Amino acid sequence: MSRIVTVAATQMACSWDRTANIANAEKLVRQAAAKGAQIILIQELFETPYFCQKPNPDYLQLATSVEENAAIAHFQKLAKELQVVLPISFFEHAGRARYNSIVIIDADGKNLGIYRKSHIPDGPGYHEKYYFNPGDTGFKVWQTRYAKIGVGICWDQWFPESARSMALLGAELLFYPTAIGSEPHDPNITSREHWQRVQQGHAGANLMPLIASNRIGREDQGDYHINFYGSSFIANQFGEKIAELNQTEEGVLVHSFDLDALEHTRSAWGVFRDRRPNLYGPIKTLDGELQS
Repeated sequence: MSRIVTVAATQMACSWDRTANIANAEKLVRQAAAKGAQIILIQELFETPYFCQKPNPDYLQLATSVEENAAIAHFQKLAKELQVVLPISFFEHAGRARYNSIVIIDADGKNLGIYRKSHIPDGPGYHEKYYFNPGDTGFKVWQTRYAKIGVGICWDQWFPESARSMALLGAELLFYPTAIGSEPHDPNITSREHWQRVQQGHAGANLMPLIASNRIGREDQGDYHINFYGSSFIANQFGEKIAELNQTEEGVLVHSFDLDALEHTRSAWGVFRDRRPNLYGPIKTLDGELQS
């Protein structure tokens, strides 16, 4: 038996022209679909520049509800037309809260549900705690037309617990939309290789392909700027990079996987059989002792 699915990652630069950003993302989705892609990942918060470089109350007004968001409505129509699955990242406004969220659009255009980013970073150039409440959905997976997928968002990808949780929930593929680049306060910090290796580790540890999509280009906010380093990639079940874009090019990556063969390999390795969750209590704490 074989169950083949073709996945894609995209990367592009973003401006303050939301209509142009959506159109450019559509162009890349169409390119990926023309190459046979069935599940296509667009980068994090692609409707605008990455506005979190500094706290700015005006940018809080960029948030929209699911129902009001132009990108979600646009890509629901495109997903149905092309018969592709599209995780769509957006800045969500819900009640009095704001989240860094993603909607999973199935190949018939249906909204399968929402995931809200669990881990919220805070540091020079990446002041997300000012803009986003911590996600309250918990980790989730979705049965799409082509595969059962898990989706984390950017900072989530640094935490092995996120990937393992989605694997335990039945994910067959892991997707991570991202916005990461230089560190405005210290040009000597280069996280690109570390960023890739951590995610490659998730793929290898869970014997599960991983698809990461990052933005490119320089974005300025006051006296800060970030050079986003792209390097979107696809890793196989052993953590090996099998497709990668460079740090400056717009484009798409496409690769096919046999999900039945992957499940056979995953089962044969025994890493899920030999888990000892009764010994993992410290993971549920902050200090190693007191359960959080």
